[in-house]
Amino acid sequence: MDETTWQTRRLSFGDVADVYDRSRPDYPAAAVGWLAGDIPRRVLDLGAGTGKLTRMLVDAGHEVVAVEPSAGMRSALRAGVPGAEVLDGAAEDIPLRGGSVDVVVAAQAYHWFDRVRALPEIARVLRPGGVLGLIWNQRDDGEPWVAALWALLGEHPSERHREGAPALAPPFGPVEAATFPHRQALDLGGLLDLVRSRSYVATLADAERTGLLERITELTRTHPDLAGRRQFGLPYVTEAYRAVRLPSG
Repeated sequence: MDETTWQTRRLSFGDVADVYDRSRPDYPAAAVGWLAGDIPRRVLDLGAGTGKLTRMLVDAGHEVVAVEPSAGMRSALRAGVPGAEVLDGAAEDIPLRGGSVDVVVAAQAYHWFDRVRALPEIARVLRPGGVLGLIWNQRDDGEPWVAALWALLGEHPSERHREGAPALAPPFGPVEAATFPHRQALDLGGLLDLVRSRSYVATLADAERTGLLERITELTRTHPDLAGRRQFGLPYVTEAYRAVRLPSG
């Protein structure tokens, strides 16, 4: 993906912020606790989007600062999670002083970061002993209808992308990994909104987008696991990673 396309897709979510907020899945509470801990801390949510993870962190009792580069996403975030401090910024230029947070998290956003610039910035704002936590809801093709759905979306390379464990260097310590089962309840409208919220779909030409949505609608009408059903559960495997920010020197 060239730089122009990458930047366009990185910032495309603001145009579908409302669709993103109502259609994207949240995260298992156990995974959020594993990343941020059970004791209230000051947590930075980087690339916070509309606040899917931010809301869960606030509800868990943490003091949360949410940093998001898209104005459309920030607007939805402020409205939906009034308990968080919301700032304009990016992982490569975090608008916080050094050593000011206990935990930095990123949910579904890490693959948009310029890591050469972002990782030193994350290390700068983390207190020694603080934690960097990353989390993704990954596709689970274990059910036949889900495999068929992702095959339709898999027409685009981004739908076959899997982030995996991050490669981190000092001052971050070893990376720990954990997985959690997760399931999202959807009807047809919710499924189509979920598809619309994806960056590559948001940037398609109108005719291409319409064609994709029609194929997915037809799948729900004809697949033996879905035909006649009004609601269905979309399964995920939630992958989480964490690493401690070691003392400098």
